[in-house]
Amino acid sequence: MTRILTAVLLLAGLIPATLAGQDTLPKFSAVLKTQNRVVISWTNPYPIVTQLSIQRSIDSLRNFKTILTVPDPAIPQNGFVDAKSPSPYAFYRILIVLDSGKYQFTRSKRASPDTLTALHPPKEPKQLIITDKQLPDTLTKTIREKQVPPLPKPREEKFFTVKRRDTLIGRLAEKEVKRFRDSILYKTKDTLVLSAGDLFLIRPFVPKEVYKPSKFVYTEKYGNLMIVLPEAESKKYTLRFYEDKGTNGEAKENKDFIFELKQLNSPSLALDKSAFIHAGWFWFELFENDTLKEKNKFYIPKDF
Repeated sequence: MTRILTAVLLLAGLIPATLAGQDTLPKFSAVLKTQNRVVISWTNPYPIVTQLSIQRSIDSLRNFKTILTVPDPAIPQNGFVDAKSPSPYAFYRILIVLDSGKYQFTRSKRASPDTLTALHPPKEPKQLIITDKQLPDTLTKTIREKQVPPLPKPREEKFFTVKRRDTLIGRLAEKEVKRFRDSILYKTKDTLVLSAGDLFLIRPFVPKEVYKPSKFVYTEKYGNLMIVLPEAESKKYTLRFYEDKGTNGEAKENKDFIFELKQLNSPSLALDKSAFIHAGWFWFELFENDTLKEKNKFYIPKDF
């Protein structure tokens, strides 16, 4: 604050001729001195002023910033030297605040050169224009490439083939792969596998068969076949046996008929394992009153 007040007082003593010809607020004087210094001065006609702030802008319409708030706005004649202006072509205005709280801005204006400065006025910065003829061909090409970057080449859309075993399901665009993969993942138990770069294989889910022994027909610890028939006295039971032709009893439909037991009326009976000739898996069908009650399998061990 002391430094600003000193600048204002020095101005009053150094340029009396300028102050004598200064304008009355809301008008003010702006004079361009040497070394781009701008002298802002005014005469205050208001009886009571609470604030005077000098503002500066580069474009005169917006972006005004306060560069000084006068310590004593009531001085009749005052001024300020702007020695830090970024350009001699800057615009200035003054914010006037009265005791009633009302305020106004003066019109913005550029500083006009004084007599000495007018002999050597500052020059407007000129824009350097270089034509293609003044540049080497290689440099001209480089400038053009930097100014207008080439458009990227459109990438060809990739398609995928989808198969389930040897059956062709269809073709998918690359943008549709994620949705198709999610549908396989969340809606089925199948697996989608990428093969050969552009081929998707759907591997169907094959549930592992869990063997559950029958409670009616089963082998006991010595390998003999136990048959338990509830209410056999009042019901008609028939039991058919089949030899399994598959591997480990997995091929249910690949079997040959061996023999059958009809009119079983005993609630519990045992069938010697030698009746089945060899060890392995065998199938049976249990009928109750000519209706299929159960279809299952049993295993005859080798040690007999």
